[in-house]
Amino acid sequence: MAPNSLIQLFPVPKGPHMAAEDIQNFLFLMQDEKYRNFQKNLIPTVGPDRMIGVRTPDLRKFAGQLIKEGSADDFLEELPHRYFDEDQLHAFILSEMKEYDRCIAEVNRFLPYVNNWATCDQMSPKVFKKHRTDLLVHIREWLNSGEVYTIRFAIGMLMQHFLDEDFDPAYPELVSQIRSDEYYVNMMIAWYFATALAKQYDAVLPYLTEHRLDRWTHNKTIQKAIESYRITDEQKAFLKELRMKN
Repeated sequence: MAPNSLIQLFPVPKGPHMAAEDIQNFLFLMQDEKYRNFQKNLIPTVGPDRMIGVRTPDLRKFAGQLIKEGSADDFLEELPHRYFDEDQLHAFILSEMKEYDRCIAEVNRFLPYVNNWATCDQMSPKVFKKHRTDLLVHIREWLNSGEVYTIRFAIGMLMQHFLDEDFDPAYPELVSQIRSDEYYVNMMIAWYFATALAKQYDAVLPYLTEHRLDRWTHNKTIQKAIESYRITDEQKAFLKELRMKN
């Protein structure tokens, strides 16, 4: 039977809340070892012994069922988790949380345990969209945390929520001031500026023309922007000329 059908074959039990051990056992029931082997090469910061190998669509469905059946709250209390897949499940539960104040509190409690780009990037609470003013306060705190994936998460939230109608030139300035030796921070900075070029080209172009980013991030930003279908051919040609040579 295909792995993505297991959650239909074995629905979350109704009645008493599922304990953490039951949730873990259910994750192993959905294990796909081929996917696990593929996944462990994509996420090198997580040891292979911490990966079960549950596909993302199944984790999202499972998160929804735990919320529906009333087992999500107990699971959120179980930190730290042993497995990457449990961290993913935790992130997906938070992403569906409807109460903003509680969601922020739970995100802050969870962020110190996030140790990989996948969990960081796939945690995207929908409720944040309605509370952007307060969210900015937390983003500034996360940017100053000194923690790799907390910083990455903060940049991701700026990219997701503040590059359209709520854009302010002060936000790319915040991101440009970050200096890090961490690959996963610098890659997110590049991703942010490449996306900003697609959405706020004139406002963020000076960060490249004036060389306001470090060389690696500058060139990676241009690379990612050139790969984007949202950047015009004329803009891509100009960006290519801005590459910094070693």
